[in-house]
Amino acid sequence: MKKQLTFGVIVGSRGFFPHHLAKEGREEMIKVLDTAGYKVVVLSPEQTQHGAVQTPDDARHCAELFKQHREEIDGIIVTLPNFGEERAIVDAIRLSTLKVPVLVQATPDRADTMKIANRRDSFCGKMSACNNLMQYGIPYSITALHTVSPSSDAFKKDLAWFSAVCRVVNGFKNLRIGAIGARPAAFNTVRYSEKLLERNGISVDTLDLSEVLGRIAKMKDTDDAAQAKLAAIKSYVATSGIPEAALMKMAKLGAVIDGWMKETYCTISAIQCWTSLEEYFGVVPCTVMSMMSENLFSSACEVDVVGVLSMYGLALASETPSALLDWNNNYGEDPDKAVCFHCSNLPKHFFADVKMDFQEIIAGTVGKENTFGTCVGRVKAGAMSYLRFSTDDFTGKIRGYVGEGEFTNDPLETFGGAGVVRIPKMQKLLHFICERGFEHHVAANFSNVASPIYEAATRYLGWEMHYHQDPNA
Repeated sequence: MKKQLTFGVIVGSRGFFPHHLAKEGREEMIKVLDTAGYKVVVLSPEQTQHGAVQTPDDARHCAELFKQHREEIDGIIVTLPNFGEERAIVDAIRLSTLKVPVLVQATPDRADTMKIANRRDSFCGKMSACNNLMQYGIPYSITALHTVSPSSDAFKKDLAWFSAVCRVVNGFKNLRIGAIGARPAAFNTVRYSEKLLERNGISVDTLDLSEVLGRIAKMKDTDDAAQAKLAAIKSYVATSGIPEAALMKMAKLGAVIDGWMKETYCTISAIQCWTSLEEYFGVVPCTVMSMMSENLFSSACEVDVVGVLSMYGLALASETPSALLDWNNNYGEDPDKAVCFHCSNLPKHFFADVKMDFQEIIAGTVGKENTFGTCVGRVKAGAMSYLRFSTDDFTGKIRGYVGEGEFTNDPLETFGGAGVVRIPKMQKLLHFICERGFEHHVAANFSNVASPIYEAATRYLGWEMHYHQDPNA
């Protein structure tokens, strides 16, 4: 899933400001982006004066260039080495017809070089550019500091943040989610609206469990797909004490799901588990799902389609695996701590140590021999971002909440995949979740990416989001 991002760059310039600033600013921005590993699409000095955009013709040249690379460009960076011609900038974006995130950066003046030969006025020009973007209805983002040098550490952070925004926005475009099996009857909480997702460019493909089991029945143990998946499972997690018959069932299940998702161009999945697969097939799908999530193709249980969308949002932003957890237990009397748990299909990335075992809860009703395949272990300590999207049929909107905390090393004796989390003012968050009727599932990730996800969801996707403990609020 990881890819090298490509940015379309618009170098703003205005005729009566020093042209050498545009030339130097363009070269500096290209060097910074290239050093950081990004591809750049930008006008050349042969196409416009210094490769900048300041006239109506320049805007059209830039728009045509961006159109030629529309399948590559993930975001647009507007750099203002001087005041910039705001109308030409916004015309270039509008005429390109690109619908990607836009970052506006302005280079600071130096107090010792404020005479006409070197004065930028980008401080002021940025306001004009943003005002015109607003007038044109073009969503845009801004750097943390009003003016910031492209070569600075501060802008390096801006770039990392903006890259995460771009990955989320573009990763959700034309996304296909595989819903495998029916929602378990006991889980009304994971109901969702396919139509609201579709309206937002996200499609859901369904596959009945009977079709999965039918395809498995036709697959021989010696089939290449089954053997390849069996080898992958054994190399992924310790399987000591797990019956070979159960491992082969998991391998066939994984092979069938992989094949169907390729056929339907689905990237992520939500799978029925409780308790149909255990009763009628004889394993849990946890390891198969854990492996998909580990490879950034997120997979959620209980057919929680919007839950897996939440997982994928975190994975896109951080480029690391996500898990779907239950807000499950209080942790003693500490109001800012809780136990997050699943039984478990957590990706290997989440564990200090992990092994395959049986599912202790379901085993009580269907028998231990039918519940092998969980990934069991203690969630390691580290930074935590959490996210939950939800479709609200009553308002016709997608809404959600996002925030950050940490997984701790606090002692915990339990089963499945579990960890203790600490979140500032957690009781306030829990009140919000209950008052607004959010699900008991939450996506989690070892990262600090709440800010770019909030930006992507609210500014570019138009979703209603709550940022718990927003540091910028």
